[in-house]
Amino acid sequence: MSGPGERGAAPSPPEGRAGRGDAPAPGRTRVTGPRTRASRRLRHPVTREIDEQTGLGEAYMRSLLQAQLRLAVRLCAVLAVVLGGLPVLFMLVPELREQRVAGLPLAWVLLGGLAYPCFVACGWWYVRQAERNERDFADLVDNRWAERNR
Repeated sequence: MSGPGERGAAPSPPEGRAGRGDAPAPGRTRVTGPRTRASRRLRHPVTREIDEQTGLGEAYMRSLLQAQLRLAVRLCAVLAVVLGGLPVLFMLVPELREQRVAGLPLAWVLLGGLAYPCFVACGWWYVRQAERNERDFADLVDNRWAERNR
């Protein structure tokens, strides 16, 4: 049998209070269970991280900027190969320099007439892809915030 100061021993109720469990002793608080609402703190959205320029916000912005930069570099590379390749093609194949379309040299028609619709098409494609990148970024930010607040 354990003594009063040993571990594992249940404290004996004070004299005269053995059968009364309905009222706590004065100066004491009855603990009934954990406060789940008080212990759960609401986390702020990721957009706040971006606005406050924290490390996490900077990482999110860096990922968006890298995606936009990759897109721009790819588009510029395609335009450089296509439009820069035409003069090289005319230099390597002299017969193409002699060709005429509607009385104009083929090189003029291709570089002066077809280059601009190519620029417009590439610009349209770039805007669509950039908007898709931004939409994916917004979805990522919104999903992260929703997951953190479950």
